[in-house]
Amino acid sequence: MKAKKKSLTAEIAGTIEAKLSEAGEQSKKVKKAITKSASRLADEILSIFGKEEKKKKKQSAKAEKKVEKKTQKAAKKQENNQIKADKSTKSAAKEKATIEQETKPAAAAKTETSAPKQSSGNRAAKSTTSATNRRSTSKTAARPQNTSSADKSSANGNGTPTKSETTTAD
Repeated sequence: MKAKKKSLTAEIAGTIEAKLSEAGEQSKKVKKAITKSASRLADEILSIFGKEEKKKKKQSAKAEKKVEKKTQKAAKKQENNQIKADKSTKSAAKEKATIEQETKPAAAAKTETSAPKQSSGNRAAKSTTSATNRRSTSKTAARPQNTSSADKSSANGNGTPTKSETTTAD
């Protein structure tokens, strides 16, 4: 910083002296005053540059911090979203499992209750068909199905032919 200050002071003083030399010769007092004011001016200029550099550093540090915070925030948000997704999948799996457990006993109960109904329904259907079969067999046993002349004689049950049988048989 001191080297910068010396070079800046010499540069400022040289330019001022060059401008004043056009007007005439300067005395030692004037040269001393010019160098003194040039050094003050160099101090002020360097302090301004230093402040600007500090501001730039601060701003870049702030920008880096913002970026870092944003990345941390995004990472945390992603982590939270992952946790939420895991929880939702777990809860969905639990719900599915509970629904399956609820439906399995209900389905088993339905099949158990429906199986006896079907069997009892089959029994009833079988009993009605067997009853009709019994009725029909008893009726058919009383009635002859064949109408041949040999069977007609036995149609009345006593073995004697009826009037219609005798006329057709002759």
